[in-house]
Formats: sequence, C-alpha cells, structure tokens
Amino acid sequence: MKVLVINSGSSSIKFQLFKMPEQEVIASGLVEKIGLKNGEIHYNTQKKSVNIEMEIPDHAVGLREVVNLLMSSASGVISNVDEIEMIGHRVVHGGKEFLNTVEINQDVIDRIKSLFNLAPLHNPPNHVGIVVAQDIFPNARQIAVFDTSFHQTIPEKAHTFAIPLKFRDEHDIRLYGFHGISHHYVSQKAIEYLHNPKAKLIVIHLGNGCSMTAVKDGKSIDHSLGFGPNQGLIMGTRSGDIDQGVIFYLMEKFNMGAQEVSDLLTKKSGMLGLTGDSDLRGIEERANNGDEIAQLALEMNTYRIKKYIGTYAAVLNGLDAIVFTAGIGENSELIRAKVCEDMNYFGIELDANKNSIRSKEIREISTEYSRTKVLVIPTNEELQIAKECFAFQQK
Repeated sequence: MKVLVINSGSSSIKFQLFKMPEQEVIASGLVEKIGLKNGEIHYNTQKKSVNIEMEIPDHAVGLREVVNLLMSSASGVISNVDEIEMIGHRVVHGGKEFLNTVEINQDVIDRIKSLFNLAPLHNPPNHVGIVVAQDIFPNARQIAVFDTSFHQTIPEKAHTFAIPLKFRDEHDIRLYGFHGISHHYVSQKAIEYLHNPKAKLIVIHLGNGCSMTAVKDGKSIDHSLGFGPNQGLIMGTRSGDIDQGVIFYLMEKFNMGAQEVSDLLTKKSGMLGLTGDSDLRGIEERANNGDEIAQLALEMNTYRIKKYIGTYAAVLNGLDAIVFTAGIGENSELIRAKVCEDMNYFGIELDANKNSIRSKEIREISTEYSRTKVLVIPTNEELQIAKECFAFQQK
C-alpha cells in the first residue's frame, strides 16, 4: 500500500510517499515559503528531481502542486489520488487527549483544534494540513501521529509540576514532552542494534530544537522539554532551563510584557542570544578560529547536555548507551566529542577516529572498552509515521 506522510509547518510542507510495508520511499520533497511570492517546491523520486519557484499563497495551493507532481507524466509516480490509501499527519501536541495514533474524524479535528493554545506555533498548521488533505484525498484514511504520544509513559512523579494540583487537573498544565516521533524511532533502532529490549538509553536529539529522553524497556520515562518547547537544553534560539526569577526581574526591571519575555526566551536566546548566530556550523568555525564568545557558547551548550546525562543515568539506575540524533547530533563531531569528554565515570569513552566518520547509517563511535556505548542513529520521523500508519491499518 502507498502511504503519504505530511508534516505541515507554519510556512512549509514536508512530504514523503512510501510503499509499505517495504518502507520504500517513492517520492519526497518540501514546499517552503508558503504565503510568499517566491515560494519553492522541491520534489524528488529515484529517477527525477524537480525544483519549482512560484507564488504559493496557502497550504492548499502547495499541496495541490505536490499532487500534480506526483501524477505528472514527466515526474509522476501515481496515476490518480486514490492510489494513496493512507495519509499520515504529524501533529505536535496531543495534550492528554491523545495517548496513541488515531484515525482522523471530525471529533479528532475538533479536539486537535482545542489544543491550539498548548502549541500555538505548531498545531494550527498541522490542522490546516489535515483539512487540506481531506479535500484533496477524499477516499484516503487520514491518520494523526502525535509528537507527545511517546512521552505518555512518563510517570506522574516526573510529569507533574510542584504547583497546586488544580492547575494540572483542571487546566492541563504538566510536562508533555516533544520530538516524540523522533525519540520513538531512534530508541527502537538502538534497541534493535543492541539486541536488548530492556536497554537503558539516553536519546539526545540535537537540531535547532533540542531535547533528551530517558528510555527504559522501550518507553519514555523522562524528557527534557516540558509544558512547552523551551525547557531543558540550550537550543538555536531558545534559552532552555532558566531561573524563573529572571522572568519576573525582566518584567519588573525593564517593564517587559509576557509576550516580550516569551519572544526573548524563544526567538532571541540560546546560541543566537549568546553569539548572534543560531547556525552551529558558523559558531564552530568561529570557535576554531579563537572566538572566545563562540567557545563559551559551545562549552555552555555541551555542559547542559552532560548535566542531563547525569540526571537521566540516575533516573535509569544505569546506562547501556547514549544516542545522538537529528541534524547537529548526527553531523557535529565537535559537539559529540565535547559531550563525551571527561565522562569516564559513566563508562563513556569516545573513539576519536570513529567519531570523525560521516555516514547515514547507524554507527557506534565509542571505544571497544567503553562500558556505555555511544551511537549515532539518523532519525526518520516520516518513516516512523508511515510505520505507525501501516500498523494502524493492520488493526
């Protein structure tokens, strides 16, 4: 069967068409700069690559152009839309409403819409992608896969904040966790690689957004992101953990409103706030050339990751492997080296030669004497969504 996976962002649509259960990618691509006159569509198959510049006023136009490419005589891979039997949608926030993957109906759509306030930057475009896809693919089963679902196994003692319980029980304020589709995929790959379904893992997802998950028996038991996507690690533009007192001080001392503080901590902080640059490649280059600010930012970044490794090793009561994934985790030799430096107490010993090798395959970069394995596993959220859709179809 053919499964189309759609990841709809505020101004973009990532897509992949899979043949399942073979997990074969038939076509993939990206629609970006939606809402602008200089929109772009990048479309790839095994035989053809197409790049188009055009005005893309909204998601409906973008997705219809994708369908035209999928059915094109020059670059197409299907003859009509009904060949696609299932559409898998990434939805960032499922709140406490959605514990698992679900088939989309009007009730599900309404409930996703009711969660807009929990993920105002992500759930609205996810919702738009669903509505547009329903119109374009009227006979396909539409499936929602939630980033928060993998973290529903986090125990109450870990997901509850130490504020009056009425805020959790009546207003849904608690730790939810994010990047769950990625963490689920990568942790399962690690378990398969280690041949150990009970492996104690720390999965380190490092991209522009960053998060870490403690995984035991294949389940998430703690996670660095919380109620929103700003907690935990230092990210491209987000501060990560910060003393709440700083927020009150900013509001009182500088007369900043809540939205101004939110913008500061989510859009103007992190590596951008420290260095003026959110692209780690540029920061690493500056650090290598002796830039002390860039060097400090990298030290702060990796120090925060090491603190979480220590925390999660305690929560897991042991550690079989740490796993790096996502754009920075998979590609930054320097970040991996700094994280693993002086971690011999945890049995972590990095092999510098293995760490320097780039590959799109799963690789082990620890020494043969390392008690804790260090793995690099490329993430594939779209494939995980396709797998969950196919599993849902089997029910």
